[in-house]
Amino acid sequence: MSLRRWFFDLRYLRGRAPWDTGVTPPEVVELIEGERIPPGRALDLGCGTGTNSVYLARHGWEVVGVDFSAVAIRRARRRARRAGVDVRFYRADVTDLSFLDGPFDLALDIGCLHSVSPDRWERYAEGLTRLVRPGGLYLLYVFAPRPNRPIPRGIAPEEVRDLFVPAFTVEREVVGRDPNGPTSAWYWLRREHLPADCL
Repeated sequence: MSLRRWFFDLRYLRGRAPWDTGVTPPEVVELIEGERIPPGRALDLGCGTGTNSVYLARHGWEVVGVDFSAVAIRRARRRARRAGVDVRFYRADVTDLSFLDGPFDLALDIGCLHSVSPDRWERYAEGLTRLVRPGGLYLLYVFAPRPNRPIPRGIAPEEVRDLFVPAFTVEREVVGRDPNGPTSAWYWLRREHLPADCL
């Protein structure tokens, strides 16, 4: 088991996972209930204990959740069973999504990418680009860079653009502060209709 996976599993086991709030962020609620986008297929990257996956499933979405923590995935499956919804959860690395088939209409990443090692960001972006349908939406929440903190490192706005454009267009960016202190940002990215040789 990698040190990072051990770190996350241990935090879950000890009840010291501040990111695991059990509350779906208002940005997601507004997207689903306020904008009333029609249900389709959704991919929840770094799904943790399944809070957002279950929320989407309750609103009619067909959901796949991926997380590398075995502890989180066990809890996510239990959460879905208790909620009476069907969500497919996989314990896997978000930088290797070769086992999944698209297309997905919506992808969520709420606090996962900023914990991925930068040398694996390209693989993450390639997997996402393959799986999200043209016109589909990718909702991303990340911390800004924090040089003194290796986990999570953070990701800057220009790094987000370098990583996902031109396969995605950044439709909106909102900078704020995480309840735990660090500067953070939400990004709404739309998958472009591009010929394969442009990707």
